[in-house]
Amino acid sequence: MSSRTRSALFAALSLFSGVTYAGFGPGSVQNLVVANKEVSFDGFSPAVLAGGTFPGPPITANKGDTLLVNVEDQLSDPTFFRSTSIHWHGIFQNKSAWSDGTSFVTQCPIAANNSFLWRPGMSLLLLGKQQAIFSGHLAHSSRQAGTFWYHSHLGTSWFARRPRTELLTKRFPAMQYCDGLRGPLIIYDPNDPHKNLYDVDNESTIISLADWFHSPTRGALLPLFYTTNTINGKGRFAGGPDADLAVISVTHGTRYRFRLISMSCEPNFIFSIDGHSMTIIEADGVSTQPLTVESIQIFAGQRYSFVLTANQPVNNYWIRSLPNIGTANFTNGVNSAILRYSGAKAVDPTTQQSKCNKPLIETELHPLVPTPVPGLPHPGGADVTINLNIGADLSQSPPVFSMNGVQYEPPTVPALLQILSGAQQASQLLPTGSYFSLPSNKVIEISIPGSGDPTGPHPFHLHGHTFSVVRSANSSSYNYINPVVRDVVNTGTAGDNMTFRFVTDNAGPWFLHCHIDAHLQLGLAVVLAENVAGIQQETEPSDWNNLCPIFNSLDADQL
Repeated sequence: MSSRTRSALFAALSLFSGVTYAGFGPGSVQNLVVANKEVSFDGFSPAVLAGGTFPGPPITANKGDTLLVNVEDQLSDPTFFRSTSIHWHGIFQNKSAWSDGTSFVTQCPIAANNSFLWRPGMSLLLLGKQQAIFSGHLAHSSRQAGTFWYHSHLGTSWFARRPRTELLTKRFPAMQYCDGLRGPLIIYDPNDPHKNLYDVDNESTIISLADWFHSPTRGALLPLFYTTNTINGKGRFAGGPDADLAVISVTHGTRYRFRLISMSCEPNFIFSIDGHSMTIIEADGVSTQPLTVESIQIFAGQRYSFVLTANQPVNNYWIRSLPNIGTANFTNGVNSAILRYSGAKAVDPTTQQSKCNKPLIETELHPLVPTPVPGLPHPGGADVTINLNIGADLSQSPPVFSMNGVQYEPPTVPALLQILSGAQQASQLLPTGSYFSLPSNKVIEISIPGSGDPTGPHPFHLHGHTFSVVRSANSSSYNYINPVVRDVVNTGTAGDNMTFRFVTDNAGPWFLHCHIDAHLQLGLAVVLAENVAGIQQETEPSDWNNLCPIFNSLDADQL
């Protein structure tokens, strides 16, 4: 490890006027600059930051606002790949699959010295040296509210097949969001049906959980293991220095809506706060019936809102985030942050963790608004049923992951561009075996049995939709009345058969993948090509096709 602090990737958020500001109101344009920066928070070199901080600055808006975010790629350090792609996790992108931000599924990456203006429900502009205009619909912000996040979705395993460099092989990936390019995206609802349950809901109540790597992912051999578990961008690692811990401040007698986001690349966490219970009111952007728990197991990509009442004696209390891999204790503040009551001394807590009698169980989560499960109330009671078996060949180096025996490999031509160029069926999309064609306005049932491999459990995320989890991990029963509705679900272990349903009411090629990023890079994904005819009828931005020619013209050192 170099003694100097390594140049890191970050995204800076500011108004075009130059005033640094995280949240913004209707119509104001924010500049999200993706650039390299030297930074270190735990004594070692990070790799990717957002907003000059880790995690990135919160992007906030109100339900129904016009949201504009200009993503500007200023990357220049050859330690990292210089291209980027930002996915807005949980946003449906209705009639705008081209703005999903998933490299080599819905677009080519944004090349360095170019920028991309994201505008939900309105338009996007692609600006930069080429002065291209990129416009069209992005998302229905009037329809969605809740806790989301943004992160790089650079499909870097694609670089493995670039013929112009021998260095970019599958053994040398760059998982860009693991390098730090990740941050919160919050859409507040002024008419939140739960607003009578809490007093405070602002940027101070966002809690991000993320793993931290001491080396850039470019050039690292897979599988890649993190070093530090962070809470709100701070943390300590076993045997490391006494780095600062995140402090979350509360006032006695006040009720807080905390928004818990797992920005993890790898582990899942069991989250708890000594001496306090948590009442869950949202899962993955969907309001739930209030459910009081003492701990929350949260997987990569998942989000929960919970209400905490600051009703304990004025003191400092440990906030705990126990990972399923890595250092599994809290010695010297590892895996920890501090809940500090106003009036308490600025010292580490001395509280003890109590036995958890009420952990979160997914089957106990139910939507606040009754949400009938589409289809018939029995297994297979859907128009289309798909069974996806996880394969994990750990004997190879690097390991190979697959779905139904096929390792996903990103194409050189994005799936969306293939469809716009005339591909009609999954068999016409390249590479073959990783695409499923879904008809319009039909009920889809997908089952992913637990694999039982030691790298699980696997959290799967579906772009473009939420879904009804009719059978959860660790459950043998089906719920066709009021199951949790979400966009990331744990597939469980051997013997499980996690099953979810959704309706194909949003045309697009939607990525379904494991959100453990190394597993995605190694092949654990498929693409659902939904309503191909509908995709071809939509109007894409006039210069959207310039993304790929610009990217494909780059030299190896410009990638």
